[in-house]
Amino acid sequence: MEYNLLSLLKFISFVLPWLSAVHAVDINYNFNLVNAPIAPDGFSRSGVLVNGVFPGTLIQASKNDVLHVTVNNQLTDSTMRRAALPSTGMVLTASEDGPAGVTQCPISPTHSYTYDIPLNGQPGTFWYHSHLSSQYVDGLRGALIDPHASLYDVDDADTVITLADWYHTVRTLNEVYLHGNGGGNHEPIPDVGLINGAGRYIGGPATPRSRVNVVAGKRYRLRVINISAYSGYEFSIEGHRLTIIEVDGINHVPLTVDRFMVYAGQRYSVVLNANRPVRNYWIRAPMELQHSSDNANLDTKKVYAVLHYDGAPAADPTTSPGSGSGTLLQEHLLAPLENPGAPGGNAPADRTIDLRFTRNTNGQTEWTINDIRYESPDLPTLLNIIANGFSVESDFTPHENTFVLANNKIIDLVIHGSANGHVHPFHLHGHPFDIIQGDSGPVNYVNPPRRDVVGVKGGTVIIRFRADNPGPWFLHCHIDWHLEAGLAVVFAEAPNEQRTGPQSQIIKQSWLDLCPIYQALPPALQ
Repeated sequence: MEYNLLSLLKFISFVLPWLSAVHAVDINYNFNLVNAPIAPDGFSRSGVLVNGVFPGTLIQASKNDVLHVTVNNQLTDSTMRRAALPSTGMVLTASEDGPAGVTQCPISPTHSYTYDIPLNGQPGTFWYHSHLSSQYVDGLRGALIDPHASLYDVDDADTVITLADWYHTVRTLNEVYLHGNGGGNHEPIPDVGLINGAGRYIGGPATPRSRVNVVAGKRYRLRVINISAYSGYEFSIEGHRLTIIEVDGINHVPLTVDRFMVYAGQRYSVVLNANRPVRNYWIRAPMELQHSSDNANLDTKKVYAVLHYDGAPAADPTTSPGSGSGTLLQEHLLAPLENPGAPGGNAPADRTIDLRFTRNTNGQTEWTINDIRYESPDLPTLLNIIANGFSVESDFTPHENTFVLANNKIIDLVIHGSANGHVHPFHLHGHPFDIIQGDSGPVNYVNPPRRDVVGVKGGTVIIRFRADNPGPWFLHCHIDWHLEAGLAVVFAEAPNEQRTGPQSQIIKQSWLDLCPIYQALPPALQ
């Protein structure tokens, strides 16, 4: 029996909560953070790795499970940050969210912390990464997925596709970017683009390309995740159309395209129908970043993997890779499948916050929002709210760039783009949001795209969410170099409700212990 794809998605979205409630379990992972040599493009260097691999160990769970991820900090390389701190893109309890200085202190060397994460019915595709210095550029990043195998013929670990940029060294790049040549330096340009941890740089060895295996006649849910520090990608697969059904963890009405842009932090699930002749096809992900000619190792166009049909030779495709063509996704055409519509409809928001960001190079490189460069406080924002009673914006230092939001109010963020041509992928922790005005397309309150990372270029983007998840939530550019230079704000949402009541924070002693342990470290270990 055949099912219309949209009808099938609606059916599954109805029955899964009941099935998941019956089968919800505790899922345990052990993450050993280590310094180890890695050579994804044939160039060997030390990295910051989860269980010795890159991308890091894949987390898999069903949407009502409870994740318990024990992070053991075994980092020893004195040239890199040895304190550590993973974060995810999920809607979490604030104490388990991860960003250093916002919701916790880092995990000190030789110490451990267990993140207890109830998934609370969140389906979709996520990823985890360090939120401390430029640590995730060195390799502390990986995928976190909620498989729905009953939806498609195949949806498993082998159909996760990570897109990453990779640097042969990170040790001095951040300092040069922030302070070199009077602060006027460009963002550091990677040496290579990787698909599932493999790539080739100009003049380097012909390392094996990643391969995604398919069987003719089956449908595959491919989960495409941009885990880069800087680059965006235009993703396409030779000879195959792609039906988008999930965006940043939110199910969307199926939309078929030939190619789509995916910026740092963004995720897409697409259905690929393996209905072409049996052979090998190019998976293409040319990179989008500025002044890429700054690095002679990088060819932004030649970022490839192989879609391998069972029965085809174990070799690269014989066709020319070419470039993607046909329909390019226009983000404003995406529509959420469940509960479409911006909170409050087309009525004005309860609060509108204008955010204007710009780059300054007076003595050092700074990215500011409303003329303030974000700087992390000595104590995490959450600890100041819980223990020290911070409740109004004047309680926070100016460089914390913190806005206090009243509980359950509808918030519009009006993000005014930069004129320098960058696409800035802004990620909001704690909430998915509705894009009621994107960089292009009409204003939409009826069924706007819903996600948690939005690209902002030269225009004005308006996103809306309801402040119904008490906690301090980071909004930041997911270009890691820009975050390091201060491109972030914090929303201290419902401080009183964080302290008392049914949504108050449950603070573990092990969480409280993180700060005194970290603060007692000598500077060389922080």
